[in-house]
Amino acid sequence: MITDYSPSNPLVLPDDVAAWLDAVPQPIALTGGTGFVGSHLVDTLCAAGLSPRVLVRNLENPRWIAGVDAELVKGSMEDPESLERLVGGAGTVIHLAGVLRAAREADFDRGNREGAANLVGAVRRAAPDARLIHVSSLAAAGPSPEPEGLAPDDPAAPISAYGRSKLAGEREVATLGDAGWWCILRPPAVYGPRDTDILEFFKMASRGLAAIPAGERWLTMAYVGDVVRAILAAASAGAHRRVYHLGERSPQKLERIFDLLAAGAGSRVRVVRVPPVVIKAAGVAGSSLQRLGWRRMPLTVDKSTELLARHWTALTAPSLDALGLGEGTLFEKGAECTWRWYRLMGWVR
Repeated sequence: MITDYSPSNPLVLPDDVAAWLDAVPQPIALTGGTGFVGSHLVDTLCAAGLSPRVLVRNLENPRWIAGVDAELVKGSMEDPESLERLVGGAGTVIHLAGVLRAAREADFDRGNREGAANLVGAVRRAAPDARLIHVSSLAAAGPSPEPEGLAPDDPAAPISAYGRSKLAGEREVATLGDAGWWCILRPPAVYGPRDTDILEFFKMASRGLAAIPAGERWLTMAYVGDVVRAILAAASAGAHRRVYHLGERSPQKLERIFDLLAAGAGSRVRVVRVPPVVIKAAGVAGSSLQRLGWRRMPLTVDKSTELLARHWTALTAPSLDALGLGEGTLFEKGAECTWRWYRLMGWVR
């Protein structure tokens, strides 16, 4: 029975991605390797016998990758010297670090645009031949007016400070131009073991009551294992200097997502539609508390703006096909695995 994931028991097995791993230039350097998606990627790389370099702010607390056979490089996205140590001579650089929550737009910009700019500068100076995989967000593209979703080459129109900072980070990466090897991945809402954001959906389903914004909303979802596979596929691919959209091939209604989550919990869920004015007020309150020092407010002005958008959907099939990815993990299957892990960790009932 799974009690946790690690290099001895990775979520994504090396055999499943062996062909991609063989084509990824070594050594591999990562930012964001201690976080949700990054730690699963580190587990897979270490399980394959590789020893990636991982940027770590606090060597005494590397979070999910404590004890793994990786080369930990102390530093931060604000420190160009540590970034040069991280990427020096690397064959592949994977940028996963980012600021998800902040009290001010300037804080998002500092973490997501300036951080990307600092990394690009380090790559130029210390690893000019490296492949740079920049993991951005669907928030950089913005919500879609139609359920079918946005294509990677549709005009980007982010609606939140977070989304604007992620788009600005993409543009910093693109300054490498024809002189560099780079690509940009835009995952949508990512769920799976170790996640603490979509966890709120699971908690609502476990309580049998889901509060969602009024009106029809469609979402594209992505299982964390599929995002790890996509990163390795992109790093091994010949096609670059382009944007890829990740996630399931077909979007789903928000109500359907909660029905599937409730089925995984062995129960039913009652959906309550919340007026936009209530969500906006909760966002204002959350932002005020965040400015007072509360670090992980689930709802802020920025998040409420995103939550009230109609459709967070992406046209993913062309990108998945270009990367050689198959159908991916159905939400029902990914949710089942996630439920099991959350329960074993005691995060949900």
